[in-house]
Amino acid sequence: MKKIQLIVSLLFVSVVNAQSLTDGQLRGSIEIDAQTYRHDSLIGAPAVPEKMGLNSFAQLDYTNGKISAGIRYEAYENALQGYDARYNGQGIANKYLRFADSTIDVTVGDFYEQFGSGLILRSYWQYQLGVDNSIDGVRLKYNICKGISVKGVIGHQRYYWGEGAGIVRGVDGEINLNELIPHWDTIKTKIILGGSFVSNYQVPDNTTYNVPGNVGATAGRISINNGGFSFYSEYAYKINDPSVVNNYIYKPGQAFLLRTGYSTKGFSFSVSGESMDNMSFKSDRTATKNDLDINYLPTLPRDETYQLAQIYPYATQPNGEMGVDAELRYTLPKESVLGGKYGTELDAEVSAINALDTTNLNDLNTNRLGYSVNYFGVNSEIYFNNTTIELKHKFSPKFRMILQYVDEAYNKDVIQQEVGYQIVHCNIGIFDGYYRIASSNTLHFEFQELLTKQDQGNWAFGMAEMNFGSNWFAGLLDEYNYGNPIANQQIHYYTITGGYTKNALRVSLGYGKTRSGILCVGGVCRQIPASDGFSLSLTESF
Repeated sequence: MKKIQLIVSLLFVSVVNAQSLTDGQLRGSIEIDAQTYRHDSLIGAPAVPEKMGLNSFAQLDYTNGKISAGIRYEAYENALQGYDARYNGQGIANKYLRFADSTIDVTVGDFYEQFGSGLILRSYWQYQLGVDNSIDGVRLKYNICKGISVKGVIGHQRYYWGEGAGIVRGVDGEINLNELIPHWDTIKTKIILGGSFVSNYQVPDNTTYNVPGNVGATAGRISINNGGFSFYSEYAYKINDPSVVNNYIYKPGQAFLLRTGYSTKGFSFSVSGESMDNMSFKSDRTATKNDLDINYLPTLPRDETYQLAQIYPYATQPNGEMGVDAELRYTLPKESVLGGKYGTELDAEVSAINALDTTNLNDLNTNRLGYSVNYFGVNSEIYFNNTTIELKHKFSPKFRMILQYVDEAYNKDVIQQEVGYQIVHCNIGIFDGYYRIASSNTLHFEFQELLTKQDQGNWAFGMAEMNFGSNWFAGLLDEYNYGNPIANQQIHYYTITGGYTKNALRVSLGYGKTRSGILCVGGVCRQIPASDGFSLSLTESF
């Protein structure tokens, strides 16, 4: 694969040089995030020898007709605290060359791909989480005929500045019945069928266990849509895959996902359910955390954006979970008694995720299956329960607000792999307001409170941010752990920020204290250590 990297890098330069930039289109983006660190034993901020960290990247993509090429340069000098130190350094992290027309699509180099919902394959880049499991190799997509398409991938996954030990191979096919069957293109009901197979080969070099060299996974899916009605379901099966994550058991893995809903103007309702068992799938059986994930296990609960609602975020449990999520959205009509002049939006969501109903097996020295699962039973052990009610209302052209209430039960021992916390029950109230003082001056303010008798006790949060004109902004926030049972831990985590925006450019500078915790996006998380210092962020795209 190293040769492919060199060839693709040279081809990118050749493609751009061979054509004048006016013949094609060159796009790019830059992001720089820097942080200084000051030791603060009271909040647990560690002493950082280099006193400063920096994460940054620059991406260039060039397109000319059927040919496109791209390159991304990354620099971690050194990586910000909370990111793996194996990112330290700089260099070309991603490069590709692609040819695509209406029939065939070929990519060589680094690429991102997803089969179905990702249950057996999803390679993606999430800069804020420090996740990049791109595949360095070859991807081929081919439209066999109208309504039938296939794609295949092969390569090694990115592993910081190297590559994973396993070779990932996969094929996915999709059939659009409305395009394939004559006269079905006029039918309102749209049906798409899909199927995938992915395998990973890693030299079976474990001296303790007889591990398989090839591990395969297969999945099938169906999507049905008719007007406002939607239905999606996918099932995945993975053969025995003993690894560090599952303590080297030989039990196969399974996952089932179902999403259905209905939406029309002013109303929508959706229900999702899932069951996942032993579905960690990595291209290196010794990898842990987010390293070298071949697949992605979607989570049901929403990604919380409010500060205190992020204290207890949910992380998908690859060794097993089952859950359900239901959401109802309704807009009260304008000019009605409760809707007011501009209407009122109501949103209610309920999530419930529990452990699988399992029975331990006493065979770890023989078959090493570990446990058996009753797929029709529900385990009483709660992982995560959440009820969220949200109201959005606009009072006038100058003032609008969001009210949110959250009732949550959070198994910290399981989700954060802590000891002695068990279930944390909390209630969160949020007020989020926007007031336009003048045509180009807006005040954004938030008040939040989290109440709990467990863990670190009660929290309060306040934030005010002002936009001056169309370009400048400044803000102040304070996150206060006033209910901590340890008196000297009743700390104010304050931050002051300011910045400038123009078109796609955004620059911000801040100083403050950050509490330790975890950041989750779509059920994938990373640890955030406590910090005290200045921060600088710059983003630009063209």
